[in-house]
Amino acid sequence: MENQLAKSIEERTFQYQDSLPSLPVPSLEESLKKYLESVKPFANEEEYKKTEEIVRIFQNGVGEKLHQKLLERAKGKRNWLEEWWLNVVYLDVRIPSQLNVNFVGPSAHFEHYWPPKEGTQLERGSIILWHNLNYWQLIRKEKLPVHKVGNTPLDMNQFRMLFSTCKVPGITRDSIINYFRTESEGHSPSHIAVLCRGRIFVFDVTHEGCLITPPELLRQLTYIYNKCHSEPEGPGVPALTCEERTRWAKSREYLIGLDPENLTLLEKIQSSLFVYSIDDDSPHVTPEDYRQILLILLTGNPTLRWGDKSYNLISFSNGIFGCNCDHAPFDAMVMVNVAHYVDERILETEGRWKGSEKARDIPIPEELIFTVDEKILNDISQAKVQYFKEASNLQIAAYAFTSFGKKLTKKNGLHPDTFIQLALQLAYYRLYGRPGCCYETAMTRYFYHGRTETMRSCTVEAIRWCQSMQDPSTSLLERQEKMLQAFAKHNKMMKECSAGKGFDRHLLGLLLIAKEEGLPVPELFTDPLFSRSGGGGNFVLSTSLVGYLRIQGVMVPMIHNGYGFFYHIRDDRIFVACSAWKSCPETDAEKLVQLIFHAFHDMMQLMSTARL
Repeated sequence: MENQLAKSIEERTFQYQDSLPSLPVPSLEESLKKYLESVKPFANEEEYKKTEEIVRIFQNGVGEKLHQKLLERAKGKRNWLEEWWLNVVYLDVRIPSQLNVNFVGPSAHFEHYWPPKEGTQLERGSIILWHNLNYWQLIRKEKLPVHKVGNTPLDMNQFRMLFSTCKVPGITRDSIINYFRTESEGHSPSHIAVLCRGRIFVFDVTHEGCLITPPELLRQLTYIYNKCHSEPEGPGVPALTCEERTRWAKSREYLIGLDPENLTLLEKIQSSLFVYSIDDDSPHVTPEDYRQILLILLTGNPTLRWGDKSYNLISFSNGIFGCNCDHAPFDAMVMVNVAHYVDERILETEGRWKGSEKARDIPIPEELIFTVDEKILNDISQAKVQYFKEASNLQIAAYAFTSFGKKLTKKNGLHPDTFIQLALQLAYYRLYGRPGCCYETAMTRYFYHGRTETMRSCTVEAIRWCQSMQDPSTSLLERQEKMLQAFAKHNKMMKECSAGKGFDRHLLGLLLIAKEEGLPVPELFTDPLFSRSGGGGNFVLSTSLVGYLRIQGVMVPMIHNGYGFFYHIRDDRIFVACSAWKSCPETDAEKLVQLIFHAFHDMMQLMSTARL
C-alpha cells in the first residue's frame, strides 16, 4: 500500500505541462516605455526626441491595431511566440547553421578524473555514453525531476527535444523532426549514430530489453575505430550539413534522387538518439584555459559532426569530450543539465565502470554507405572549403578568473550574474569609449513552452556608472552609489523579463503581425535608433550565463563587429568565454576579456574601499 502511494505521488517529468500558464502579451504602453528607456544610452537629445515622437505616433496609431491583433492571436495559442520564434530566428535563416547557430561546450571531466591522456578515448567513451543513455532513460520513463523555482514548476518541453531530434534543410525554410516518445507514449528509436573518419555507423543501445553496458559499448566503439583506422576514409557526407541551408537542401534532394536507399540512411541518422563522434584531434585544455577545446568543438572537422542534430557528443583522441548542438530545438540550459548529470556520475564512480566486465554477444554496428557520385563529392569538398574559410576567421578567448567568485560577490550583497554583466559594460566602455548594446538571455520557462526573452543590460544607470569610473573627479562613494543603482536596475529588469514582461519579443510580435497583414513596416522598426540599440538582432554584445556549475559553452557573435560572451560562476572563480571575428579590425576578444578581469577587481575594490 505504501509503495503504491509513493508511486502515485511521484512527480513525472512532464506532468505539469498542461497546467502551465500561457505566455502573456505585455501591455503596449509598458513595452514602449521600456523600449524608449533602452535606446537612451545610444542617442543624443535630438535623436531621442525624434524617436520619442516615432513611438508616440506608433502607440496611438498602427501600434494599437497590431497589439489588438496580437492579443487575438494569443487567445488561440498557449504560446503566441513559439512558432514565430522557431521560424524567424532559426528555420528561415539561410546562413550555415553549424558555425553560426550551433552552440558548443566541453565536458568538465578533465578537471577531475579524466585529465587529457592519449589512449583513453574508447574506454572513457564507453562510460560517458553509458551515463548519457541513462539520462535518456530518465526522460523516457519521465523520472527526470521537474525544474522548479521555489514550488513553481517550469516548462520541461525542451527536454523532449534533446534525443532523436534533427533539423532537416528546406529550400526556403528548414523543419525539425522529433522522433522521441516517452515510454507511456510508445516506441522511441534506441540507436545512436557514430561518425569516424568520414564514415557513418549505427547500432542499437538496448539489447534484450535493457541498455547495453560500458564493456559492450566499448566493443562496438573498438570495432568502428579499428575498421576506420585500417581502411580508407569515407566520403564525409556529414560535411554537407555545414553548408548554406538552401545549398544543403538541394544537395540532400539530389542525394535522395540518386538512390531512394539514401533517404533511409538519412532517416537513420535523423532519428538516432544522438551522434557520437570519434575525432582524432587532441585539443589542449586546462582548468584555467579552454580556448583550444572550445575552438575545436565549434570549428573542428565537419565530416565528424552532423550539424543539424540536436546533440553531437564528441570524443577526442586524448580522452577529452564535448558537445556541438543545434540551437533551434532547445536552449543551452538543457545541455547544461545533461552535462552536469554526466559529470556528477563520473565523479561518483571516479571515472570508472564498476559493474560486470562480461560482454554479451550483440550485433556488430551497421555501416551506412551512401550512394554518391561526382556531383555529391564535389558538393562535399565545396562545403568543407567554405566551412574552413569561415572557421579560420573565429577568435576565442576563454579563461578562468581565479581571484574570487560567487562567495565574495554574494558576501558583498551583489548578485553574481549582474556583477559580471556590469563588468562587461565597464570593459566595453573602457575599450571603445561608448556604450555597448547588450543582449542577456532571460528565461521564460514559467510559461507553457517558454524559452527566452531579451534582457538589455546596457541601461542608463550602467552607463552613468561607467562614466563615473572614468572620471577622476568622481568620489569613491559616488561611484559606489552609481554602481548599486545599476545593480538594482538590472535585477529589476531581469525579474520582469522572466515574468513575461520584457519588450523585445513583444515588439517582434507586432512587427510579424504587420508583415502577415501585408502592412508597411512601421517607422519604429526603421528608425536608426532601433538597430543601434540592438533591435532586430543587432546586439554588439550577445551574452548568457551558463550557470553556477562546472559547465561552460560558447557561440559566435550575433553581428560581425560584435562579441559572443558566455560565463559560468563558481564559489571561488568566474569562467568566461568570448568570441569575435578576426576579420573585424575593431574587435579583440583577448583584450576585452583582460579588461573584464580588471573590471572585476575594480568593482570589488570599490565595495571594500567605499565602505572604509
